[in-house]
Formats: sequence, structure tokens, C-alpha cells
Amino acid sequence: MALIPWTAHAGGGVTGGGNNVGDGQSAKGTRQGRNLGVETRIQTTVKGSPRSTKIGTLSPADSDWDPPACWYEPAYSPKEIEATVKAIRKIGFLGIGEVVGGVFDSYFKEGKPYKDYNLDKQGEGKFWAAAVDEKRKDEPEAKACDKLPFWVPDGQTPREPLAVSPEILAEYAYGQLPVPDTEVEMAPQGETKVNLPTWVWLDRARFKTVSVTASLPGTGLSATTTAKPLSLKIEPGTADAETYPASGECSFEEGRIGNPRAKGTPADTDPPCGVRYLRSSADAPYKLRATLTWQVTWTSTTGEGGKLPAGEFGTDQDVVVREIQSVNR
Repeated sequence: MALIPWTAHAGGGVTGGGNNVGDGQSAKGTRQGRNLGVETRIQTTVKGSPRSTKIGTLSPADSDWDPPACWYEPAYSPKEIEATVKAIRKIGFLGIGEVVGGVFDSYFKEGKPYKDYNLDKQGEGKFWAAAVDEKRKDEPEAKACDKLPFWVPDGQTPREPLAVSPEILAEYAYGQLPVPDTEVEMAPQGETKVNLPTWVWLDRARFKTVSVTASLPGTGLSATTTAKPLSLKIEPGTADAETYPASGECSFEEGRIGNPRAKGTPADTDPPCGVRYLRSSADAPYKLRATLTWQVTWTSTTGEGGKLPAGEFGTDQDVVVREIQSVNR
């Protein structure tokens, strides 16, 4: 069954927009089959956004790390649940509204397990519902939150591993970190020569610490995830090349990775970070790949925090390599 979004209002009825509900909090619902979810209300703010028109997000260096693609968060007041179920019953297509509405009424109204939508507890808590990370909605993990909305009194934390928490907020913020494409500066520019070192470095102004704070209104929960440039890996794009250092890993030192080649530096001087091509690129340029590793940590309003897996983001650049032309007299 298709995903159907709506916004339930405390006064009854539904709308396709994101208007405020009775308690001032947005509750834009979704329905997948015979379950109710909610579009997440997590809000994010960015500090240190990169000065770049090309921005990407980090890929965890640890391929085994699997943060939640969905979670449960406060979603519906009793009046919103009542309005939502009534609206579903009005769906006339093939009698779907009556069938699905009947299932929800049994759950929320007829004492299995809730009675009369918990209307006698209006203002004392919320029904928590499944929310999905929009960037990961097509992943199988996004279907892990398959419980119907459940009641949680205000001020209490549900006994549910996927209930939203500071750590889940930090992991969500990880996926929102904006990092610049790893386009490196090179000397010489344009093209280089066989057997002569090419210096490689990063523009200090573009590659700075960046952080994203994710918070959930009305809960007091907030977490800040911070990424700091750590090291640069150079892959020349051909086996006929040598890197500086030999490992191809250039570390972050004194606020920069690599150094620009100063004027007057002899052409055969080895750089602290760079590459030396041993063969010309002939008719097709080499694809030099520069991958920046970012160290990632998090803090929260509850005092919790720690490290998250390092993240990587890489960019390919064309490098033209020519033979040194000699002149015989």
C-alpha cells in the first residue's frame, strides 16, 4: 500500500501540509499499510559550513557501522490520533478506509490496548511513532520500526531500543554533516612531467572543522556531531607512480595537509605530500583520487558523548602527465 502523508489537527480533520497542531508541535503523519508513522521533527543546525559549491556527506570508514535508519519519536496527542483515524475512515477507494480504520480503532479506541484514544490523558503524554531518515528510506533497515504508535507519559523514556535518544540524534547528525569535495591544489598546475614531483595540498580555508546539531523540539534532547579533517590519502590513478609519503597518507599538521611549493623551489625537490608519475598519461589523463578522512565525535545535552566512526569523502581529478622534451643541438 502506498505511503500517504497528512497532518492531523487537534480540532479534527487532516491536511496535506505541515501546519501546527493543537500543542504547537508539528505532527505530519504517514501511513504504510496498517501502520502509522510520522515525518521526523528533528531539526538541524550547521556550524562551520564549508566554503564550497560542491558539498557531500561522509561515508563511514567502518563498513560494519550501521546506525538506525528509523526510530520512534513523540508524534501524536490523543486528539491527533482520533482525528487521524477518522480521516482514514473517509478514504473511499476500494473500502480501504473502513478496513484500515477498523484496525486502528481496535488498537486505539476499543481497549486493545488503548481505550477511546487515551483522550482522558490529553496533555499528559504522546503516542510515539516510527520516523525514517529520509536519506535512507529505501534501505531495508528503514523498515525495522514496525510497531504501531505506543503511549509514553510526559517525562518518561520508553523501554524501546530504537526510541529517539541523544546517541540516535548524534548518528542522524552524522549523515547531515556537509563536507567540501576533496579537490586538492597541485603544483605544477594543469599538467606535470614524468619523474618530477607534483606537490599536493589542501586549501586551508575550505577544509575546517564542521558540526551539526540535531535537536527534537519539546523533548529537551539535543546532540552535536563534529567532524575534523584528519588525513589525506592519495591514489595516483596508475601503478606507474610513487607517492609522498610512500604510504600515500598525508597527515594534518599545523592546521593544514601538505604545503604549497614555494617560488624558487627546485623542480626535483620532494614534497611532504604529493606524487611522482613514472610514465606519461598519453591520450587519457590519470584519475588522481584524493580521499580525506574526518575524525568524528559527539556531545549532547545529557552529558553523553564520545567518538563515532571516522568518515571519508573523496574526489577524482584529471592529471595530465607529459614526457620531458629534450632539445639536441
